[in-house]
Amino acid sequence: MKEPNKLSQHIIDKYNIPVPRYTSYPPANYFSSEFTGSMYMDEIVKSNSQKPSSLSFYFHIPFCRRLCHYCGCNAYPMASEEKIAEYVDTLHKEIDIVVSMIDKSRKISQIHYGGGTPTILPVNVLKELNQHLFESFGLAENPEIAIECHPGWLDENYWTGLKECGFNRFSLGVQDFDNDVLKCINRKKSLMPVEDIVNIIHSLGGKVNMDFLYGLPIQTPESFRSSIRKAIECGPDRLVTFSYAHVPWVNKRQLILEKAGLPDASTKNMMFEMAKEELTANGYMQIGMDHFVREDDELAQALQNNELHRNFQGYCTRRTTGQVYALGVTGISQLSTAYAQNTKDIDAYIESVSNGKLPVVKGYVLNEQEQITRSIIDMLMCNNIIYWDRIAADYGVSVDYIKSIVGYDQSEIDNLANDGIISATENCIEMTEDGKIFVRNVSSAFDQLIKNNPKSFSKPI
Repeated sequence: MKEPNKLSQHIIDKYNIPVPRYTSYPPANYFSSEFTGSMYMDEIVKSNSQKPSSLSFYFHIPFCRRLCHYCGCNAYPMASEEKIAEYVDTLHKEIDIVVSMIDKSRKISQIHYGGGTPTILPVNVLKELNQHLFESFGLAENPEIAIECHPGWLDENYWTGLKECGFNRFSLGVQDFDNDVLKCINRKKSLMPVEDIVNIIHSLGGKVNMDFLYGLPIQTPESFRSSIRKAIECGPDRLVTFSYAHVPWVNKRQLILEKAGLPDASTKNMMFEMAKEELTANGYMQIGMDHFVREDDELAQALQNNELHRNFQGYCTRRTTGQVYALGVTGISQLSTAYAQNTKDIDAYIESVSNGKLPVVKGYVLNEQEQITRSIIDMLMCNNIIYWDRIAADYGVSVDYIKSIVGYDQSEIDNLANDGIISATENCIEMTEDGKIFVRNVSSAFDQLIKNNPKSFSKPI
């Protein structure tokens, strides 16, 4: 068996400290309640003249038939049919408010449904939501219309119906193939054999993502390797190995997992390295921290050109990325120069939208320094490299200016290089192969917010 990682245990322990996930910059826990719905409306109008011009819509469906113990998302137990219908009706009303301010010449490049469990909704309801957007805007060439799916409840008719709704990418929340692990985390196993689901979707011309979690109770490096091997046999187009984020201050249900026992950082790291070994040996290329795609995937091609990008919908190419307009509770809109987050409270959401107001409870407007920092962190997190001259050229400033505003510290860079995390030259910083798991730590070296106003975050491993 190949040695999991050449980094010493001392180095792993040194860097396995809480840092932001950097799915956005600034991270969401820096958003301010001083940002209001009316401010967001102003930012929507401004977004029409900002880049990218493409539109990306996110729907948050918060309801779940069963709450998994590991989940840190905003999820609620299954509501009554009447309440769910009222929620969906409110989504349509929110669409009307938001799209009224968007230039109709702009095109949709992405739609993504997350949760909760989006697939608790009947397919005809999902189709109507998609159609509402399709009737409002044109579509970019080959848009990505994606939905997160819980395979524990879905039969063949439902999978076929999803394709008829316009979806072309399906994220299967498998998490693990070990039934004992699933029982421990309170997750229902797939209703159908997962390989049959993949075959159905592929036969209909759809693409399959498969999501897994490592670092859960009962899991071992070998058991996780077995799950990844079984996943590879199913033939997904993309596979994600998420590191379980233990944040019981966000979700108290996670305390249940503490009682069951969580693997230590070294064991978690071994799980990831074993998964990576299996996937790369079977024709998948690593994308970012935790994604693996087939070598002919457009994300792989974007990475090879150092042009991979990401937004709240996940990793994407410059072709498919768009400014994100979020709909539903908790949804975070991600515009060129601002973020806006909706209320987490379902009743407050319904009341606000029914009164013609956007349900924004907090947000953030980025200044120039933060926009530049976001570009640097985005380049590193997505492509494992920073070209200082490219960032400088994008903003029409000097490399020295770029480095000064992010607090570039040569001694810190030297330490990271000496520890085997990065390689560095005057114009370039690149993650080493073994150091990639700590890309969040390197990103934090350029984050003035976390240095001056730290928050609570999860560990990389």
